[in-house]
Amino acid sequence: MQTENIKQEACRILDKLSDKATWDDLMHQIYVRQTIEAGIKDSEEGRTIDVKEVRKRFGLTK
Repeated sequence: MQTENIKQEACRILDKLSDKATWDDLMHQIYVRQTIEAGIKDSEEGRTIDVKEVRKRFGLTK
């Protein structure tokens, strides 16, 4: 996410929280957002593993 958009996105996250939200609730929402963005970036840059390969590595069938 571009720096100028972080402040806007932080405001959106805050607006979506309930009035009874805790600091932990806020930190969780920020963590989830960061994790999703990191996953999207990894996918766009080809840093992913096919599900068939993951299943093979972990000995899962199907």
